[in-house]
Amino acid sequence: MKCVAIVQARLASSRLPGKMLETVAGRPLVHWVLERAARAVRLDEVCLATSAGPADDRLAEAAARLGVPVVRGSLDDVLDRYRQAAVAREADVVVRLTGDCPFADPGVIDACVAAFLGQACDYLSNAYPTATFPDGLDVEVFGRETLLRAHREARLPSEREHVTPYVWKHPDRFRLASLAAGQDLSHHRWTVDEPRDLAMVRRVAAHFAARGTAFTWRDVLELVTRQPEIARLNADISRNEGYAKSVAADRPERT
Repeated sequence: MKCVAIVQARLASSRLPGKMLETVAGRPLVHWVLERAARAVRLDEVCLATSAGPADDRLAEAAARLGVPVVRGSLDDVLDRYRQAAVAREADVVVRLTGDCPFADPGVIDACVAAFLGQACDYLSNAYPTATFPDGLDVEVFGRETLLRAHREARLPSEREHVTPYVWKHPDRFRLASLAAGQDLSHHRWTVDEPRDLAMVRRVAAHFAARGTAFTWRDVLELVTRQPEIARLNADISRNEGYAKSVAADRPERT
C-alpha cells in the first residue's frame, strides 16, 4: 500500500501573490512543507501538485530542486489536480497538505495516517468537523477510491477548488473520522495567506534557524506561548477565509 502526500500550491494568490517563493529563513516557503513532510515515516512519497500554467513554472522548478516529483494540472479545479496526482504517483492512500503551511508536522502527519489505517473509514482529518490543532497543521487522509468518487460526484465550484468538502459534507456517503489535539489550540495561526502571516512565520523560523526545518509543532507552541507578541502578529485573521468566500460565490445572486 503506497501512501503519498500531495502538497497543493500555486503562485497566484489574491492576498499575497507569489507567496510560495517568499523566503523564510533562507528557504522558499514551499520548501518548508516539502522538507518537513518528507520526515514523516508513514509516507512513501511526497509530491507537489501545481497548475500547468507558465506562471507556476518557477514553483515546479523549486520542487524539482529538492528532488520532489511534480504533477501539473488545472489551476482552479484542484480536485482534478489531486486525481491526476494520485493516479500518476500510484497512491493507494492520499495525504492532503497545502504549501502555505510551513510548520506542517511529520509527527502529526504520522498520527493521522496511523489513525486512518487503524480504523474502517474513508476519510480522516484533524481539522474537520472541528479543528483543535493550530491553523497550519491541517492534515486530511483518504483512500484513492474516495478521491475518485468525490471527483465524479462533486459539482459546486467550492467543492472542486477545496478538494474535500464534498466528502466531509456527506457523512451519509462516506465513513468519516477525526483526530483531536489534547486541548483546543485552534486559535493559533501558523499558515500564510497575508503579509502578517509571513511576518509571523519568519519570526518563528528565525528563532529556530540553527535547527533548519527540524523542530516540532510543540516547539512552536512553546515559543509563541513564551513570546505572545509573535502570535499577536496575525491572531485576528479568521480561519478558512478562502473557503468561506468560495462557498459564498457558489450561491446564485438573487434579483
